[in-house]
Amino acid sequence: MLHSVIHAAKDTLVILPILFLTYLVIEFVEHKAGEKAKKIISASGKAGPLLGGLIGLIPQCGFSGAAASLFAVGTVSTGTLIAVFLATSDEMLPILISASVPAKEVSIILLIKLVSGTLFGFITDALYRRKKSETIEHMCEEENCHCEHDGIFLSALKHTLKIVAIVFMVTCGLNIIIELIGEDKLQSLMITTPVVGELVAGLVGLIPNCSASVLLTDLYVENALSVGQLISGLCVNAGIGVIVLFKTNKNLKENLVLTAVLYVCGVITGIITNLIL
Repeated sequence: MLHSVIHAAKDTLVILPILFLTYLVIEFVEHKAGEKAKKIISASGKAGPLLGGLIGLIPQCGFSGAAASLFAVGTVSTGTLIAVFLATSDEMLPILISASVPAKEVSIILLIKLVSGTLFGFITDALYRRKKSETIEHMCEEENCHCEHDGIFLSALKHTLKIVAIVFMVTCGLNIIIELIGEDKLQSLMITTPVVGELVAGLVGLIPNCSASVLLTDLYVENALSVGQLISGLCVNAGIGVIVLFKTNKNLKENLVLTAVLYVCGVITGIITNLIL
């Protein structure tokens, strides 16, 4: 129990500065920079999936949470969000490097995640456009935080702490559940049957916690998973991004659809990877 709480606290503290900077930017754009800055950010959305895929490769799950927050206030497109989620590496890269996995192999895995995120991101943007964009003011009204007179720094801090509190509680609960179930039982789910293995790995990846990426990567290093199963699970696992999405975006139906899209895209990427490699 104590180990789960400590681990959750460490994971949460790591994302705090990134989320704070994200909300600081949102507050600045909404309250200080004016309409011109908003138009510039909106215009850059056309290249959003590519930028999102590149940012997602940075081994830090806080960026997926930042992307979810930006999506909730209408700053980034749906495709950009999907690109960041699919490309997010979380704990994968440090584990692969520490396990002395060949650089070429690591590069191929990263490239697959980048291509998957970028490609599916552009496809998502082409097929789906949000009917309505929210604003930070709307979020304040929804959360009844009374921060309109606090200034951008204090207001950003309030929003950040609310998100961090939710992430900590959810992460702590998931850590306890994983500890109770045991990694051995989770490992037994990683069967080698074609396609089914990718489907199961994707379900494990849906756990919005770095423990999922650690488990999947460790199993791959131990040759208990194929590269396709690893890709499937890691593409679906967007760190704390899904938690933040459900907290900040009030459209539950949209959140469920995006989670389903994330899962399908991740599994498809895993299956294609196994067919090619």
